[in-house]
Amino acid sequence: MQCSDMMKGQPEYIGPKAVVCEAAQRMLEKNIGFLPVCDSTGVAIGTVTDRDLAVRVVAKGLPATTQVGDVMTQEVVTCRTTDDLERAKTLMARHQKSRIMCVDEMGRLVGVISLSDIARESDASDILSRVAARESHV
Repeated sequence: MQCSDMMKGQPEYIGPKAVVCEAAQRMLEKNIGFLPVCDSTGVAIGTVTDRDLAVRVVAKGLPATTQVGDVMTQEVVTCRTTDDLERAKTLMARHQKSRIMCVDEMGRLVGVISLSDIARESDASDILSRVAARESHV
């Protein structure tokens, strides 16, 4: 199975110059907790999660006008749409990510695969335990 078979296409994303209030509002409206951050060409340059907003913005007392690029996670973990799903699983486990962004041959975001997507389709116990290991690092 290829990543294109598993990914959710046309994912929501946000730009680095958008403000965190907009990111939070979009997460609320779409009932999501994760937004890829893409540059003006659609290339993924980071991610922002609801946890990032809580820990990096609210807990530090930053204003709602703080730019997403100032608080996003800069580590970008991607796979190609043509990659085998096993590669996506391996990358998610290695980087302890519960989501992976799928990109086209130009590096532009075209989809997202989440751990819950994988769990619905296969035995995800190994990858789940490897991703969850990040939770034990306090």
